[in-house]
Amino acid sequence: MKKVPKQLISLRVNGTDYELAVSPNRTLLEVLREDLMLKGVKEGCDDGSCGTCTILLDGAPVRSCLYLAVEATGKELTTIEGLAEGDRLHPIQQAFVDHGAIQCGYCTPGMILTAKALLDRNPAPTDQDIKIAISGNFCRCTGYNKIVTAIKMAGQSAVRR
Repeated sequence: MKKVPKQLISLRVNGTDYELAVSPNRTLLEVLREDLMLKGVKEGCDDGSCGTCTILLDGAPVRSCLYLAVEATGKELTTIEGLAEGDRLHPIQQAFVDHGAIQCGYCTPGMILTAKALLDRNPAPTDQDIKIAISGNFCRCTGYNKIVTAIKMAGQSAVRR
């Protein structure tokens, strides 16, 4: 088997710049979890259908299992680790806690980042807007009612500030 040379990439993740040498076939999910130790990015289906690996790339939610790390060079990435400020949870994270929307927690990082992208462009979404936004993020624990409520309350909280 022929060895593929590594490629130097530059990533800005959660406000910190990184330069990494990676094989061109490695996914962003692999680099975030294995090289940068950002374990909040969850590995689920590995085919882009569950949404647990969702991160924000230049503010838009993407499935990091489907995105090659070399394609992200020069982009701004946000993982769940980048939302809280010190010990203070981001308002969306706090809303998930306050409204019991965490459940087992495996889908939560992807849900919260998807919600952030939604609320950044629409701070007062309807229930239908929220359901459409999170439609690619699967929760296998229970229903989505508490998740929808948490996202809606986070949006209302942002509007009041």
